[in-house]
Amino acid sequence: MRKICMLLCGFLLIAGTQCKSPVNPKDKTKSMSSIKKETIDKTIKSLVAKYGEANKEMISKGVTQAASLWTDKEGKKEVFEQFCIDNYAGTAAEKSALMEKLSTNFEVLFGNYNKISLDLKRGLHIDKGEISPIDEMFGAFEPSAHFNDDFFTNKIAYVTILNFPFYTLKEKSELGEKWSREQWVYARLGDMFIGRVPAEVQQKVADALTASDTYISGYNIYMGNLVDDNGITFWPKDLKLISHWGLRDELKSNYTADGLPKQKMIYEVMKRIILQEIPDTVINDSNVKWNPYANKVFTMANKDIPAKAEPDTRYKFLLENFIAMKSLDAYSPQYPTYQQRKFEQEMEIPMEQVEKIFEDFCASPEVKKVGDLISKRLNRKLEPFDIWYDGFKARSIIPQEELDKKVKAKYIDIAAFQKDLPNILTALGWKKDKAEYISAKIIVDPSRGAGHAWGAQMKGDYAHLRTRVPQGGMNYKGYNIACHEFGHTVEQTLSLYDVDHYMLSGVPNTAFTEALAFIFQKRDLELLGIKNVDPNKEYYTTLDEFWACYEIMGVSLVDIGVWKWMYKHPDAKPKELREAVINIAKDVWNKYYAPVFGQKDQPILAIYSHMIDSPLYLSAYPIGHLIQFQLEKQMKGKVMGEEVPRIFTYGRIIPQLWMKHAVGSELSAKPMLEATDEALSKLPK
Repeated sequence: MRKICMLLCGFLLIAGTQCKSPVNPKDKTKSMSSIKKETIDKTIKSLVAKYGEANKEMISKGVTQAASLWTDKEGKKEVFEQFCIDNYAGTAAEKSALMEKLSTNFEVLFGNYNKISLDLKRGLHIDKGEISPIDEMFGAFEPSAHFNDDFFTNKIAYVTILNFPFYTLKEKSELGEKWSREQWVYARLGDMFIGRVPAEVQQKVADALTASDTYISGYNIYMGNLVDDNGITFWPKDLKLISHWGLRDELKSNYTADGLPKQKMIYEVMKRIILQEIPDTVINDSNVKWNPYANKVFTMANKDIPAKAEPDTRYKFLLENFIAMKSLDAYSPQYPTYQQRKFEQEMEIPMEQVEKIFEDFCASPEVKKVGDLISKRLNRKLEPFDIWYDGFKARSIIPQEELDKKVKAKYIDIAAFQKDLPNILTALGWKKDKAEYISAKIIVDPSRGAGHAWGAQMKGDYAHLRTRVPQGGMNYKGYNIACHEFGHTVEQTLSLYDVDHYMLSGVPNTAFTEALAFIFQKRDLELLGIKNVDPNKEYYTTLDEFWACYEIMGVSLVDIGVWKWMYKHPDAKPKELREAVINIAKDVWNKYYAPVFGQKDQPILAIYSHMIDSPLYLSAYPIGHLIQFQLEKQMKGKVMGEEVPRIFTYGRIIPQLWMKHAVGSELSAKPMLEATDEALSKLPK
């Protein structure tokens, strides 16, 4: 499930709008600076004279970057020059003291912004009654929207830029391995103010993201109201599943003797959603029946109802998020597209590198071999929805009803799961006092959507774990999601409370928190007391993780392709975007999946809801799977309760250096591919 990563929407936008130094004349964006080169040179010369030649490089970097964002509103050139002289921390002791003061106060600000935002969105995220217009209004409010404006106006932004200049990803990669922890803090402070995004622009972005999130959170299908051509339904009346998460997980749970008809019906539902042929009256409505094969709607008394298709609403929200993110381009001369900001600035792995990893993986010979094995195990040809084949997991041989019964007996409500958090951690290898220390900082809430985790941003606050809990007790799907989100909240707690510097709190990017969430989720049956005694379980686990990577990498390539298309067609309408998304999904399918599945032109890779409400988030999942695989290999034979804290308290260093600390090598798909080859060779033919 998606992690809501709240360094605050506004703070992320600030971090996502980078400006290196005076703007290149070739850039489409224009510099707001009123400071000329002669003033910059004069100011640098004065500071070098005062603090010595040894400091010239840092002085030049700080003065030049501060000048690039200085406007007449802050004062004329004389004011700028004097400001730099008065506010430059020229000694190591002065710089360290300034770092501590900035860090302390930023924690206060970001922590409280985060808490306000969390509280105001409760009406949207917590399952308590219908969402009202006032819930949406408060949920869309962005408390940090004016942070950027205010801190340039009061000049704290300029103090930060002057003393802690920005380093590019290339510079961090070349220099970072030799930096001390304090130097890394300086570099992260340098990421703080690298663009001037007006508050009204930030608020519009927050509005767009909130609107799409609300739309997706309410996108439910009443499964007991689905009927086939013979009027037969396969599910209980009260089963309500969110798209895509609930539909996908229900499909995965039906790799049973009688599950194929259910899977085929779910796939029809998914295709209707993607193609926007789904009748709008069946979305989140328990009062009508729907035959997704014939695409007809009926009353509960089986009378036909005229129904209109959802009017490209799905793609309207995607387009509105694109427009919102593109509105930030004008404030980002260094990274003038959202793709660049997402991958090079936020993920700190270039998009081209991510694409190559995914493309090479999806085109690997191992894919066809694993696909053939799955077909053999199913005793039938592969269907498109077998991208979610779940048969390598031990749970695949356990009836869903049995899993639901076991979970419900253990967790009758949210409070029961909350109370059990320390026990889960001790079962995973944490000592009792550490388990209680972490669990005391996590609150479990009933989720309106599929589930998510929302971390704290200041010490003294709590991480929030959210999952769906139906009346009568938690079911297996909700429990499985809860295990995933528990992994997120454990990371969020460790990487805030136990990291040595606030500005290094967190992990390099969201893929790293997904990795720990996957590690927790993978152990869900073990935590229920269900042991896997299969001597080949390690090999089957490898194949399961390989197949999961194959599936989500294709989805991610579609996501990236859609954003490329939108940038080439910025004036597109929702209908045009729908057609483009479907074509891109089919193209990726035909290139990497049709040779394995034997069917062309399948749109299934476009079903993921993240594409609609979480712009370019999807790549975090496959990267997270690769990280998880390397972490699991590192932790083999070790105590998880000792290794996880060691690894996840290293802080927000760039990904490759973090990986070297964690496992001794950089991020790579090679270990998983090699392990897959080994598994294929060792398993019974």
